[in-house]
Amino acid sequence: MVDKFLGTWKMVTSENFDDYMKALGVGFATRQMGNMAKPSLIFSVENGILCMKSQSTFKTSEVKFKLGEEFDETTADDRKAKTTVTLENGKLVQKQLWDGKQTVIERELKDGKLIARCIMGDVVATRIYEKEA
Repeated sequence: MVDKFLGTWKMVTSENFDDYMKALGVGFATRQMGNMAKPSLIFSVENGILCMKSQSTFKTSEVKFKLGEEFDETTADDRKAKTTVTLENGKLVQKQLWDGKQTVIERELKDGKLIARCIMGDVVATRIYEKEA
């Protein structure tokens, strides 16, 4: 199931992330840092609890959850969201709800790369990660 996601992934490309952050309502200074960051994604599992950590020189954020169970998340840009992560057709789908808004982050593996699509309304950012050896 999620085993193929486990490990450390280093971001290699990011497209349209500034527009995505704008759509979320992220301020200019935070967007500047977000655009410069090249985070690593670290997936691990312990006793059925998934841990997803995003680590960069600017900020490290971490969430622990069970698939399909809603949890409270404080996002990297300090939004307080109700978040649910599910496994749908081989994709990890993370839905964040806050202030009547919703964003979805879909993560899937393709050709050995982790593709993350960040979706807010009609704005889509694509970030590609490669697994570290």
